[in-house]
Amino acid sequence: MSPFATLEGDAPVRVVLVGAGSMGRHWLQVISETSQVELVGLVDLDLDLARGVVADRGLAIEIGASVADVATRSGAQAVIDVTVPPAHHAVNTEALFAGLPVLCEKPIAPTVAETLSLIAAEELSGQLLMTSQSRRYYPVLAELKDAIAGLGDIGIVTTEFFKAPHFGGFRDEMAQPLLVDMAIHAFDVSRYLLDADPVSVDCRTFNPSWSWYRGDAAATAVFEFEGGTRYTFTGSWCSPGLETSWNGRWRVSGALGSASWDGEGHPEIELAGEGSLRPTSVSTKRSEIAGALDDFIDALRTGRTPAGDVHSNVYSLAMVEAAVLSAETSRTVTLDSVLEDAYRTAVAQERRDDVKAVLESWGSVAENLAAASSRS
Repeated sequence: MSPFATLEGDAPVRVVLVGAGSMGRHWLQVISETSQVELVGLVDLDLDLARGVVADRGLAIEIGASVADVATRSGAQAVIDVTVPPAHHAVNTEALFAGLPVLCEKPIAPTVAETLSLIAAEELSGQLLMTSQSRRYYPVLAELKDAIAGLGDIGIVTTEFFKAPHFGGFRDEMAQPLLVDMAIHAFDVSRYLLDADPVSVDCRTFNPSWSWYRGDAAATAVFEFEGGTRYTFTGSWCSPGLETSWNGRWRVSGALGSASWDGEGHPEIELAGEGSLRPTSVSTKRSEIAGALDDFIDALRTGRTPAGDVHSNVYSLAMVEAAVLSAETSRTVTLDSVLEDAYRTAVAQERRDDVKAVLESWGSVAENLAAASSRS
């Protein structure tokens, strides 16, 4: 039995989009290209902005500032949340308790503590809450994952990420712009490739003398995963020249051979004594946020727990918080300690009595997440 409510029939799923900014307009295009969904509402606190977006696209849909109100008027069956990260917890909670499953842009919440609150809200409401961790949905990344299966025991996975974007705005003022705003993509992909979760991390960060960021724009993090595999992320957001792709450059070393991926083309595979090989399978699924949307709809149809379910995705966010804490304290940090500290914070800060009761019933994060994994 699925841990969340499913949708019957094969008619397009009626969705409300929350967020009419630049990312919202990107999602509008993807939604328009997806026959499995029908846009029935747009929510934004700036109603003039929302009206302008609807008029520009010639849409006949409901508009408002409240998720629950627009969902009721439009007969929506699901919500896509593309608001700014600080709004994610409030928007997702409102939607879940309005009886609506949610697909939310990353990060699903700004902190692990708020994410644990959302896990409790998902469990209490019985509705799916999934993160659009879009970089998982690269067809060539699926090829790399297939290749890894033939490498035997995996010893080391590495990501090199070197870019020099001049964003301006909030990223230039962040204390840890690379780790907090970008590295979660690579961290999440490492979990996807290894089908495992990290145990601990040792991370160091710094800011090159020529950096245009206020905070540390360069980092090296070494994660130990279940089973002993090491995952190393190293990179910089102020590294002009010979830049990597936005996916970074990857290498996987196993007992029987190695695989590499430049983040764009097909992976290269070489087995000991057998020379170079080509991937044996090529994915035909859609990529990036379109792939995430397809995965969301499939989960609602079948009851299959998607990889981006909030119970699983909390580990990717915990990787970020653990890496930041390690950098700040110059020591190795365990993921369990980060999760349990966040759990105590979540219980203390929770404002809804019903959600707080669910949180308190867990006993520990590890026990709850293990139980959720056995149910999925």
